[in-house]
Amino acid sequence: MRSSRSSSASRSSRSSFRARAAAALIASAAVIGSLLTAGSGVAHAADTPLRDLGAARGKVIGTAVTGSRLTGTYGDLAGAQFGSLTPGNAMKWGSVEPSRGTFDWAEADRIVAFAEAHGQQVRGHTLVWHSQNPGWLTGGSWTPAELRTLLRDHIGTEAGRYKGRIAAWDVVNEPFDEDGTYRSTLWYDGLGADYIADALTWARAADPAAKLYINDYNVEGVNAKSTALYDLVRSLKERGVPIDGVGLQAHLILGQVPATLQQNIQRFADLGVDVAITELDIRMTLPSDSAKLAQQKADYKAVTAACAAVARCVNLTVWGFTDSDSWVESTFPGQGAATPYDANYAPKPAYYGISEALGGTTTPPPTGACTAAYTVQSQWNTGFTGKVTLSCSGASLSSWRVTWTYGAGQRITQSWNADCAQSGAAVSCRNAAYNGGVPDGGSVSFGFNASWSGGNPVPEVTLG
Repeated sequence: MRSSRSSSASRSSRSSFRARAAAALIASAAVIGSLLTAGSGVAHAADTPLRDLGAARGKVIGTAVTGSRLTGTYGDLAGAQFGSLTPGNAMKWGSVEPSRGTFDWAEADRIVAFAEAHGQQVRGHTLVWHSQNPGWLTGGSWTPAELRTLLRDHIGTEAGRYKGRIAAWDVVNEPFDEDGTYRSTLWYDGLGADYIADALTWARAADPAAKLYINDYNVEGVNAKSTALYDLVRSLKERGVPIDGVGLQAHLILGQVPATLQQNIQRFADLGVDVAITELDIRMTLPSDSAKLAQQKADYKAVTAACAAVARCVNLTVWGFTDSDSWVESTFPGQGAATPYDANYAPKPAYYGISEALGGTTTPPPTGACTAAYTVQSQWNTGFTGKVTLSCSGASLSSWRVTWTYGAGQRITQSWNADCAQSGAAVSCRNAAYNGGVPDGGSVSFGFNASWSGGNPVPEVTLG
C-alpha cells in the first residue's frame, strides 16, 4: 500500500496489519504442515508456500477467489499459499448494486475480512468495466452529465467503503479493442476517452492509499493493443493523472506465452509504473495428459520468471487456484485444466513451475501413493452391487474424485458414501461431505447399485 497517511490512527492500523500478517504466517506454516497428500496431492510440509517465496523476491503472489467458498480446504489453501486476494466477481458493479440504490456488500466484505485475518492484501476488481454492469444502468437513457455523475458516485461509494483496506484497484478494465482503438462501451460512447482519466482521479480522491491500475487482456506481449495501453499510460502521466500501475491479465493458451512478455513488462516499468500479472491462467484442450501438464508447468514457470526478472513487476495473481473454481470450462467448451491445482485441490506441475521460478525447491509426492480399486460385490440377472476402495500409503488425501468408463452399457442406479454421476458410459464419483479425508495408511470405501445385461467387465478406475 501507499504510505501517504501519517495520523496515529493509520499508524495503529499498520501496526495491526503487521501483527495480523505475522500471525497469519505462523498459521500458514501450520496449515501447510497439515495438508500432506498423495498422487498429485497438496504441497508437502517441506515446501515453502508461494506467498513466502514471492515475498522473498519482492513479489506478492495472489489468487482470485469466490467468497462463499472460503472455508475448508479451499479456504486453508487460499490463506496459506497466497499473499493477496482478488474478488472474482464480488466487487463488480452488477454484484454490489443490482438495483439502483440497493447495495449488497456481503461477499466483498467477507473476502476483505478473510484477507485481513490472514495477513493478505486485497486487489479491488473492478470499478469501471463494460461488462457485468446492472441492468438498470445499461438499460437506462442517460445524458453525458447523468452518466458522469453515476460513474463518479459509484467509484466514490465503492472505493470509499474500503478506504485504507485495498492495496490496489483495477480502476478501469479492458478499455481497448485488439487493434488498439478504444472499445465502444457505455463509458467511451457516452463520455469520451477522458472517462479513464476521470475515473482514476475520482478513485484517488476516494482512497488516496490504494494504487490505481488500468487492466486489460491480450496485452502481455508487445503488440498493437499493448502499445495503445503504453501510449495511454505515458499520456496520463504527462498530464498528471494518477496512475500507479498496469495489469496484464494473462489468460493464456498452452504453449503460447508471448516471447516479448518480459520486454513488455520492462517497457511499462520504464514509464515509472508498477506492473502486475492480474488474472493468470493457462488453458489446454481437454482431457489433460502428462505432456500437456508438463508444457503448462513450463508456461507458468516462464510467466513467473518474466515477472521475477523485473523489479517493478510487483504482483502475480492466478485467476482461481483450483480447476473447480475456474471460469475456463464454461467459457471455452472443450478447454480447461487452466489453474495450478486440480479440482481436488491437488497441486499440478504448474504449481511447481511457479514455485521453481521463485527459487523454491519442491518435493512432489510419490506417484501412486493413493490408489482406487473397483470390485463387484454381488450380481444378479439384471443388476449388481459394486464397491470402490481408496487406499493411501506414504501420503494422504483431503478430498477425492474417482472416474471410470463402462464398456458394456452398465448404468449406476444408486450410490452411497459418494456423489456419483454418469454421462453416457463415463462415471464420476466425488467424496461425500464427511469422507473426503483418506489418511496415510488408511482407506475409504463407497458403494453403488447398477444395471447390466449381457456382460459386466470390470472397468479401469482413475483417482483424481
